[in-house]
Amino acid sequence: MNIIGGPASQLLAGRVSKLLNADLLVSEFRKFPDGELYTRIVGEIDTEVTIIQSTVTDSDLVSLLLLIDACCDTDRLNVIIPYMGYARQDKKFKDGEPISARAVAGAIRADNVFTINIHAESILDHFDAKAADLDATPAIGRYIKNMELKDPLVIAPDDGAVVLARNASVDLGIEYDFLDKTRLSGDTVMIKPKNLEVRGRDVIIIDDIISTGGTMAETISLLRSQGANEVYLACVHPVLSGNAVLKLLKAGTKGIIATDTIDRTVSVVSTAAVIAEAIKNI
Repeated sequence: MNIIGGPASQLLAGRVSKLLNADLLVSEFRKFPDGELYTRIVGEIDTEVTIIQSTVTDSDLVSLLLLIDACCDTDRLNVIIPYMGYARQDKKFKDGEPISARAVAGAIRADNVFTINIHAESILDHFDAKAADLDATPAIGRYIKNMELKDPLVIAPDDGAVVLARNASVDLGIEYDFLDKTRLSGDTVMIKPKNLEVRGRDVIIIDDIISTGGTMAETISLLRSQGANEVYLACVHPVLSGNAVLKLLKAGTKGIIATDTIDRTVSVVSTAAVIAEAIKNI
């Protein structure tokens, strides 16, 4: 099998190829003077190919489409999209809007497609391929388990993300909870963990994506005011746009824990083993 890493996922592709003992092909990526992308896979393409490419930007998506077309003659093509851009628009919120996730998924031509903690699993139905979503939160949980933490507690920012907190913690014997909003009056809302106290404990807030960091910064300040010892952030997809990291550090986070679905300096947890296992089980 060949492993091909797109420009956004080169390090991750290398890690996966090492685990699978697969041939990692080198690709060329550059731009023409008019801004169009050029892609070329160097070396002989095998009968089975796995492309690994996150689509963080529009250019990343185009690069993925070009790589797919370059492998169109292979017998079996697997496409791994660790972070899928446009996945948040999974329905029409206003008249005249596209379902962007459907449009992107429909452009992918492959035999098998894998995503990681996609925004909504219903998006998988839009792929013209066998599609499955992989879960990276247990890997985050194992990383947390190895940290020297004081009575750790994993907290989801809302009940919609409680599955992430549970999956990251329950098998390790770490408690988890989610933040609950209680309206006290017309203009007063109390936000605190639903079932557990944070006072004196190290808290890890976990979510699928951290983008601008604004909501997380407010949550950090809130938990610290409620007596949390240290507050860490964990996420699968570290988008961290603009000055997000600065906002989070200023709010008082002790550290940011993220996976390598997007290659950032905080990507300390690799999803390579999760991907390799999925490929072996095809």
